[in-house]
Amino acid sequence: MKKKLIGQYIIAVLLLLVFLAPVVYIISSAFKPINELFSATPTFFPKAFTIDTFVKAYNYNSGGLYTILGIKVPYIILIIFNSFFVAITSTFLAVVINTMSGYALAKFRFKGSSIIIIVILSTIMLPLEVIMVPIFSVLKMFGLYDSLWALIIPAAATPTGIFLMRQYLLTIPDEIIESARIDGASEWKIFSRIILPNAKPAIATLAIFSFMWRWNDYVWPLIAISSPDKYTLQLHIANLTGQFGSDYSSIIATSAMSMIPMLVVFVIFQKQFVQGTVESGMKG
Repeated sequence: MKKKLIGQYIIAVLLLLVFLAPVVYIISSAFKPINELFSATPTFFPKAFTIDTFVKAYNYNSGGLYTILGIKVPYIILIIFNSFFVAITSTFLAVVINTMSGYALAKFRFKGSSIIIIVILSTIMLPLEVIMVPIFSVLKMFGLYDSLWALIIPAAATPTGIFLMRQYLLTIPDEIIESARIDGASEWKIFSRIILPNAKPAIATLAIFSFMWRWNDYVWPLIAISSPDKYTLQLHIANLTGQFGSDYSSIIATSAMSMIPMLVVFVIFQKQFVQGTVESGMKG
């Protein structure tokens, strides 16, 4: 039994090293001088530690200083703010809308509910490229093109999020809800006092996924945003690669910075993430 357990630990450590190696390499490369990045004998860790790449990324200028909440900030701070605003706002809306939708589909029985579930699940198979043009047309019609809301609103409700919340909420016994109704609790009180506290693992899972999708999104912002002052981090990183040359030091430094929020979010919510991922598929 101990040999089996040791073997499992060895495999887990090897997998951990495989998945962490690219992340560690990018972060360590961000502290290398530019000549060491293109050395004939590449190194995993920097021989000469420097923060010049971060200073260069911070000093990147695209039209001077910009105003955020009445404060003048450099361009890199502006796009970091844009990324956080889009990721946090869309995550909040996704959690609220998807949780309510999942609750309705899991605990309410009405005519056509099964068809609605099938239609929602079928949209998961549709790639973004299929619905990209209709979404773009609707946003442009409402005057949202080239605004951060063009990145937030389309992600407010997702079929994956609705499915995740529905599957998890199915595990909550109906008897608890019925007892609350008999005691005179309103539907809003049931949702806020019973459903939300019991759905914390699934909500944490949905929040992590939603934040990750919006933070790392590149294709849709490339289509919906045209002004440099509305760029997110991913658009900015892509913009550092030009036709006649690429600013590799700034690319690596900015890429390293863009990984930090996701690592922090996952470390904070990893327990709820694992629990929610496992329990959301326990009952269908």
